[in-house]
Amino acid sequence: MSKYYGKIGFAISTETEPYVYSDVITERPYFGDVIRNTRRWENGERLNANLNINNEFSIVADPFAYENFHSMRYLTYMGVKWIITSVEVQYPRLILSVGGEYNEDTGTAG
Repeated sequence: MSKYYGKIGFAISTETEPYVYSDVITERPYFGDVIRNTRRWENGERLNANLNINNEFSIVADPFAYENFHSMRYLTYMGVKWIITSVEVQYPRLILSVGGEYNEDTGTAG
């Protein structure tokens, strides 16, 4: 099992103007382990196939992560931001599953 250190992006709803709320990305660093390390090519509507990783990460969570695990959007791994597809709470850790590459503009995979 290899070790993990990287930033996780949280989309925190913030009032940007009176009565107007927007998601603001806040990055925080975390330590943990890489539980599963696999990759998959996915053919879709695009000309080139998409690279998806089906990795699972076990991070040591702080109180901020526990209170905002529902707001986790991506984690950085090997210099790339990967979209978090699911979070499982196993105190004192969070198990994060990731999928495709995170799209900065839309907040989706692709």
